[in-house]
Amino acid sequence: MEIRELQNILRESGVVGAGGAGFPTYGKLTASADTVLLNCAECEPLLKLHRQLLEQHAQEITEMFHELAQTVGASEAVIGIKKSYVRTVSALQEHIRHFPEMRICLLEEAYPMGDEVVLIYEATGRVVRPGGLPVEQGVAVFNVETVYNAFRAVHRQKPVTDKYVSIVGEVSHPRTVRVPVGCTLDEAVAGAGGVTVKHPVYFVGGPMMGRIGSGSEPVTKTTNAVLVLPEDHPVIRKKRRTPSIDLKRAASICCQCSTCTDLCPRHNLGHPIDPARFMRAASNQDFQDLNPYVNAAFCSSCGVCEMYACPQSLAPRSLLADMKAGLRKSGVRPPQGVTPAPVSSARDYRKVPEERLTARLGLTRYDREAPLDGTLRPAARIRLLLSQHIGAPAQAIVRPGDAVTRGQMVAKPAEGLSVAVHTGICGTVTEVTDRYIEIIAGKGRAEL
Repeated sequence: MEIRELQNILRESGVVGAGGAGFPTYGKLTASADTVLLNCAECEPLLKLHRQLLEQHAQEITEMFHELAQTVGASEAVIGIKKSYVRTVSALQEHIRHFPEMRICLLEEAYPMGDEVVLIYEATGRVVRPGGLPVEQGVAVFNVETVYNAFRAVHRQKPVTDKYVSIVGEVSHPRTVRVPVGCTLDEAVAGAGGVTVKHPVYFVGGPMMGRIGSGSEPVTKTTNAVLVLPEDHPVIRKKRRTPSIDLKRAASICCQCSTCTDLCPRHNLGHPIDPARFMRAASNQDFQDLNPYVNAAFCSSCGVCEMYACPQSLAPRSLLADMKAGLRKSGVRPPQGVTPAPVSSARDYRKVPEERLTARLGLTRYDREAPLDGTLRPAARIRLLLSQHIGAPAQAIVRPGDAVTRGQMVAKPAEGLSVAVHTGICGTVTEVTDRYIEIIAGKGRAEL
């Protein structure tokens, strides 16, 4: 298949990165990539979605991964997967022998192995420059669910209408559920038997890089997990910190041990991000050297410094995130053309073991089986955000009162970088704004 043809299919089918920021997948297809990389590192503690999906649909995913490699002309297709995912690795080995360009890269059980900059180095030995894109090193990275969605779009003509979401923590039956895009988090959590604490807090995404969400907000194409926790859990308390107090605490009790920098994954790959220097400068309002502030742009927000490394329980990741946001708001762009330093010789000894991280976060008790249930759960109403991806929001092509069927495009791609949005239920459009389309379930013919 030609690149342009595949790009059009993925764009019209609404396929985006099924996690993270939701970069439109068609935008990653380029003849500049000599290597394609499948990310099955399952970066965050407790998340199980990608290994489960790859185990159950190994044939479809490896076939599509092979097609992606052929389409862009890549000479190598690498599957990055943790060696502890024994059943998934076994399922893969039955299929990759049909594809001579494909190999498995077994990864350590360390965090953040799923960070694409870290994964690229582990799988290829190449270092993405600070602020650079993987394609500059000839690599295109796709996660497991994204490739599965691409398979469905290409071979079954099915657009993205539903999402797999891991529901773990304080729920009766932890599991990975399949729900329509646009249903509420409450409906997704109900698929795991409901909550088991009086005042639950929904943590959307993993415990390291996620955020606190509300039960009424919609599931999007990038919603990977909902971690249900009691409101007094340490992960929740850390997320609810106040930046001004964090700065005062840093000024009063930071012991200058530099452990945050020593364990920083990007720093150990030679990127000029130095949490210790930043904390020292910010807490003392020292502006003689602006580099610690400007280089905040290179922080990946993985959270190792804040959630694992700091012996004083300070908040370098949060303060760096505030600095990054301030730089963007002020129109300050990251430094260009920065050459990374040599990879640290101590890097292999500074990886964060995931089992220890899970214990440090107080989450070991929640590390239970959460089987994948592929049955699509119903939803009485969905709210489809027009911007579930990086780039221009999709443009609504329906009006209130319109009857729609499952799989129907309800918002077309805008000019520039953008993808379509489709409905996951049959029903009637009740509201259309510049931010979302709301649909209530009703009678209609399911097309998928």
